[in-house]
Amino acid sequence: MRAILSGLHHKKKLQELELELIDVPEPFDDLVVTFLEKQTQVSLTLPITKVISAGVVRVRLNANDLKVPGSTQGDFSWELYLNLQQQDTRGLIQVESEYLSDRHQLSLTSFYQLNSDANGMALFNLHTNQPDDEFAISAINLQNDQLQITGPNRINNRKIENQRLVLKNGQDQGTAEWPITKMGLHGLFSGIIPLSDLASNSKQELFIRSTVDGQDLEQRVILGKSLAGQVTQAITGHHRLVVIEKRFNNGIQIREMAAPSLPERLGHLPNKVGGATHLLSVLMEKVNLMYMRRLFKRGHRAYDQPTLIFESFGGRQVSDSPYAIYQLFTQLYPGFRFVWSIDRTQKKFCKQNGIPFVVRRTAKWVRTLEKATFWISNARFPAWVKKPNYVTYIQTWHGTPLKKLGLDIENVSMPGTTTTKYHANFVREANRWDALVSPNDYSTQIFRSAFGFNNQILKVGYPRNDELINSSAEDIVALKTQMGIPLDKKVVLYAPTYRDNQFAEKGKYTFELPFSLDDFKQKFGDDAVLVLRMHYLISNALDISGYEDFVYDMSNHPSISDLYLISDMLITDYSSVFFDYAYLKRPILFYPYDYHMYKDELRGFYLDYERDLPGEIAHNEKELLTMIGDKLQTPDMSDDPKFMDFYRRFCAIDDGLSSLKVVNYVVQQIENQG
Repeated sequence: MRAILSGLHHKKKLQELELELIDVPEPFDDLVVTFLEKQTQVSLTLPITKVISAGVVRVRLNANDLKVPGSTQGDFSWELYLNLQQQDTRGLIQVESEYLSDRHQLSLTSFYQLNSDANGMALFNLHTNQPDDEFAISAINLQNDQLQITGPNRINNRKIENQRLVLKNGQDQGTAEWPITKMGLHGLFSGIIPLSDLASNSKQELFIRSTVDGQDLEQRVILGKSLAGQVTQAITGHHRLVVIEKRFNNGIQIREMAAPSLPERLGHLPNKVGGATHLLSVLMEKVNLMYMRRLFKRGHRAYDQPTLIFESFGGRQVSDSPYAIYQLFTQLYPGFRFVWSIDRTQKKFCKQNGIPFVVRRTAKWVRTLEKATFWISNARFPAWVKKPNYVTYIQTWHGTPLKKLGLDIENVSMPGTTTTKYHANFVREANRWDALVSPNDYSTQIFRSAFGFNNQILKVGYPRNDELINSSAEDIVALKTQMGIPLDKKVVLYAPTYRDNQFAEKGKYTFELPFSLDDFKQKFGDDAVLVLRMHYLISNALDISGYEDFVYDMSNHPSISDLYLISDMLITDYSSVFFDYAYLKRPILFYPYDYHMYKDELRGFYLDYERDLPGEIAHNEKELLTMIGDKLQTPDMSDDPKFMDFYRRFCAIDDGLSSLKVVNYVVQQIENQG
């Protein structure tokens, strides 16, 4: 027996969900549908309201009834179950989905969407507390010398009156307005701005004005999804270039400029040559990969001397917990052999610091990796790397999970993979780990479920955090001096997460700071500096020219713990850095400027983001700047009850000896093998 969500119909201000029933015994009008909210476990049961034909029924509901009374949640995700109540057949059938809807606005601050999870099961997602100054469109394109925008013209089946498109010029603060007269599909408008109307050499943000329930509104236009598949560049008949850009806050920016001349286009020829060189490099990499696979298949025998291989973030760094373990190991047991697996960018660092290394994806790397007796890494080795049975693989991981991981991610949207492949690769890799380092009980539970991990867990805390506990005030002064950070100013650390939707195309990532550096400097520049720690994929997309005396880009600094130590407060969004920073008991401020979109479109969270964090949430730039000033006046959070509850839950296990405990574990394994 199966029940499949196959459609959505609007009846005045109510919604009708259409279900296709397969092998379900009649009578259908005795059936009911139970809605179960995933987080609160609250349920709502509704009767079948209409039988359309053999095997097709409808259930009518008011989406506003899916808000849980008294709940502080802003988002609700409801699973659907067909509830069989017949005399001979009783039970629940989870409803599948072959129907996905666009967002349907219930009010200015709430909307719903029908989706499906990774297993194809139906979800009714309801979102409340949406900013009332945002207006979500469906699509935007540059075609036929026009800027074409498609979006909704109804709220809960009520028509929005007097809609107009507005462009605001960020340079001279001027505005221009175009009426919307053309209707598209039912419930949608189709708005047009002639490209000839655009101001020359301008950057303009798109807004919409309208009248809703007698109230005149001006809302910033946003696009929750990516611009993929839409036409975002056009050259006009007057040889002008127009570009559509999506900003950090999902807003739409229109740029108008002179199109490149023929000599300028010819000047880009070297890039095409570079592209051909890149293509050749890719081909050579594939040939090398085939060679590596063959080398791993050859039989190897372990070195007679215990040999430990260390790797951090796939060889991109010499850092994190593997580096902390390595440093203590070389101090206590210099008689063992230690080798770092690195990519070529780390050769200079290793040579300067006397660190033995082998470059990844070389014949020597394969031989060293296969003949070693211990692998210690904070990330995954490639799936094609063969792990001999005499190797003990210790996985330190690289953070306390906030965002869903591995098997717990229901829908994987990263390029180059699918949800099924991503899950399978995680389980396959985790089964190779002999021991996994965990910082607390919370992480242990998640690691078991997200990785499908059943081997040994070392609940000793993260070795990389030993530095936070053991460093002195003199150490911090030395670090600031080494990094060129003023000693007479406070330090604000901004360390946001990498967002999957910052992927633009292969090899290209986008980023824009979600606050004004001018405003930041004007308010705090006399007393503080700003340190940026961006994800390595987007650090090169960041431009801080003109702010070098105030902003310090430390994205490529090898140790993030150094940045924790020198800073007086942390600003982050969804990055797990705050779990480690909390060890210092210094103020933490959260700035999730795209919270609603990020929570739904990307990975979701393990914690209740609005209740369980060890700090306040700034919802916009104005709140952010106000809260920074407050936090800089509160350097120690030891007297904050909410913060200390968080500290006891996530940080109390780490006593500054995590590295030693892992070293002792490895030495014990060596002695047992001997």
